[in-house]
Amino acid sequence: MTPIRIAVVGLGKIARDQHLPAIASNDDFQFVAVVDPAASDVEGVPCFGGLDALFRDGPAVDAVVLCTPPQVRYALAREALKNNIHVFLEKPPGATLAEVAALAQRADASGLTLFAGWHSRYAAGVEPARAWLAGRKVESVSIRWREDVRVWHPGQEWIWEAGGLGVFDPGINALSIATYILPRAFILRSATLSIPANRAAPIAADLQFIDGDGVPMSMDLDWRQTGPQSWDIVVETDQGRLTLAKGGAVLTLPGQDVGGEDREYAGMYSRFASLIRSRSSDVDTAPLRLVADAFLLGRRETAEAFYWVG
Repeated sequence: MTPIRIAVVGLGKIARDQHLPAIASNDDFQFVAVVDPAASDVEGVPCFGGLDALFRDGPAVDAVVLCTPPQVRYALAREALKNNIHVFLEKPPGATLAEVAALAQRADASGLTLFAGWHSRYAAGVEPARAWLAGRKVESVSIRWREDVRVWHPGQEWIWEAGGLGVFDPGINALSIATYILPRAFILRSATLSIPANRAAPIAADLQFIDGDGVPMSMDLDWRQTGPQSWDIVVETDQGRLTLAKGGAVLTLPGQDVGGEDREYAGMYSRFASLIRSRSSDVDTAPLRLVADAFLLGRRETAEAFYWVG
């Protein structure tokens, strides 16, 4: 089949580290352009300062992947869809739920693909964890997602601004796994958001959820952890404990460790190609909805000011 000609919009760390290699390894795609006002030509493909310049002066494009901060993603996705271009949204898919709903409606009306990519769902342990939990009674869930913001987002001011999500930028990865593997939906009951005195978004959060049967789930998020990082989900069931560690990459079941192929970004691009070929969309907003609930329901407390150095 003819390769899908794709442009990468926003050439930051995640695009360079993950998206470019995933595109290069997938024969369904042909990497044809970059859109980023601060970038130059990459891997022999031209770079444009904006989507308008790409569509006016650049090569023919079938799809774009938006790796920009979420605050500007809606306008870019809307412009792409208006130009009959399929759209892959990095996580979170938008700054608000209403934005994503509007994009999904436009894509559906135009017969185009809109894909909200949740890379952590493609980690090696996630699919077998979902299968194992399907036949068991969940008794409790504990999520501990702690990392060092200076390592993973060095100098990135947008994450501290309104719409940048703060510590929920990594925390939404945990929610993307939990909403996928757990057999029943869950709702937020309480939240405490710790916001640095000089920032607009939380650096830590403590959340309590329950599912429809009252099963408790706790979530501990923190961006101040140094040394080894913690990306763990523990599910207690009537038939023992399930543990997903290292962001879903390592699954431990009662009496066994379960191996699997780690295809986070490769898996997303395979899914995106399949959606384009079938002219369908995949726009799951459940993780973003829970984050929005945390901001709606959460109690704010002031934390120590955060500086990149010091």
